[in-house]
Amino acid sequence: MARADGPALEQRPGGSPLSWFGSTRAGRRTSVALAVVLALAGIGFLAYPWLTDVYTTEDLQRQLHDDLKAPATRAAYERHQVKEGDGLTRIVIPKLGVDTVVVEGISPAALKAGAGHYPDTPLPGEVGNVAIAGHRTTYGKPFANIDKLEPGDPIYLETPLGGYLYTVSRDPLIIEPTDRSVLAPTDAPTLTLTTCHPKFSAVSRLVVQAELTKAGDVEVPSGV
Repeated sequence: MARADGPALEQRPGGSPLSWFGSTRAGRRTSVALAVVLALAGIGFLAYPWLTDVYTTEDLQRQLHDDLKAPATRAAYERHQVKEGDGLTRIVIPKLGVDTVVVEGISPAALKAGAGHYPDTPLPGEVGNVAIAGHRTTYGKPFANIDKLEPGDPIYLETPLGGYLYTVSRDPLIIEPTDRSVLAPTDAPTLTLTTCHPKFSAVSRLVVQAELTKAGDVEVPSGV
């Protein structure tokens, strides 16, 4: 029997080291156990996006929609003191069937709500560049299809103080994850949406930009 150099396993007579798994009772039990573990891991991997969607849409978002109408939320919004994870604005994109509450903050915990407001950018309707990050494949995936938005498409933001209509101003663009130029302040009221690209990957970022076209007396659609 030849000896292997270094730390490699020595081969047993009559086969490779892997033959042990099928030639002994212990090996067969180990093979079954490994198969079960791998199957469960695969099921868990496939079920994870669905489970996060259920948590976000059936539990968290329902509560956030109610909280957004509360007097305490309006008071915190007026004082610019909305806490991380609390509802800030409702975003509605009729073309995509999106209707979700955006929370304050972009930490992993905050983004379990689906979408979060970059805290260092203005509030909706204010002068400057309002920026919102959203999930594309998990936690309700509100930004799953923002790559389909085109110039002229409407995006609504409803806050405790009123509604705002933004209009997509350019085709979606793809940038590096470290490129924060799209979050730069603007002289006019604008809106920037960011998400991962491509789907199921974070190698790049997909960006949609829009301009404020109407404020105040804006009827925000419901049931999109």
